Amino acid sequence: MIDPFGRAITYLRVSVTDRCDLRCVYCMAEDMTFLPKRDLLTLEELDRLCAAFIRLGTTKIRITGGEPLVRRDVMQLFQRLGTRLGNGLNELTVTTNGTQLAKHAQTLAEAGVRRINVSLDTLDPVLFGQITRWGKIEPILDGIFAAKAAGLAVKINAVAMKGVNEDQFDGMLAWCGEHGLDLCLIETMPMGDINGDRTDQYLPLSIVRSRLRKHWTLEDTDYRTGGPARYFDVKETGRRIGFITPMTHNFCESCNRVRLTCTGTLYMCLGQDDAADFRSVLRAGATDAELEDAIHAAIARKPKGHDFIIDRRHDKPAVARHMSVTGG
Repeated sequence: MIDPFGRAITYLRVSVTDRCDLRCVYCMAEDMTFLPKRDLLTLEELDRLCAAFIRLGTTKIRITGGEPLVRRDVMQLFQRLGTRLGNGLNELTVTTNGTQLAKHAQTLAEAGVRRINVSLDTLDPVLFGQITRWGKIEPILDGIFAAKAAGLAVKINAVAMKGVNEDQFDGMLAWCGEHGLDLCLIETMPMGDINGDRTDQYLPLSIVRSRLRKHWTLEDTDYRTGGPARYFDVKETGRRIGFITPMTHNFCESCNRVRLTCTGTLYMCLGQDDAADFRSVLRAGATDAELEDAIHAAIARKPKGHDFIIDRRHDKPAVARHMSVTGG
């Protein structure tokens, strides 16, 4: 699959649910209305779509949400996709908030998952509760260590927020080094109405990186995971730190991914509203050939880049949908 700008689309992010058991302040409103079950693709429909993408050249699939591990029977999807590893699919990964990880880590490893991302914005229990609105940090830490025990490589994802957790990153980098984890920092993005203004929370990661360099030696590396992060080796810990910077330095020129929502909507760009409806295609009884034609038609509409930087000038989200709808 080659888009209009010559980029090979090899990475599919699949949201299996819009539901989550936390309410992180940068991701959701506190009082969310979630989709009815009938609107969601079945696990069988998700598997069929993923299989079509794999036939067309997708080599990496990341399962996301919402919180993917709260979907009932979601391990069946992991197991089905795991059978495709080595048959077109090279990597199956998941991004999770960690609340259910202690229960599922071993099953994920048995399905063929080798790396996972865990969202964790602070190690301070009180601040964690404030950011997640009602979460407890202890189950997340238990899940991280269960994942390590199951042989999974764990990367910690933290959204950087000015005046919220910007004083946490030295401690998090040290903790990650102590426990053999990589850390990835992410700039907050203007997506969805969260009952608050994110403009004041926006923290350029160029500033964070400069601060970290006062205490840590960050060395250039060619390490890549197929995603948008730029990584550095941390000399003192032997681990890595990544920076995802959609606002200060977008990575659109090398974008290799599209995002499928739990309702079968394919977004060709996180920061644009153009989308393709695959639920209606599937439920109209499309053949595999028709499904593949619909995928090709969608990829042909993939835009050159997002509009986050432009829309930050306005007092509204750049994209109306919440990150949890598209897939975090």
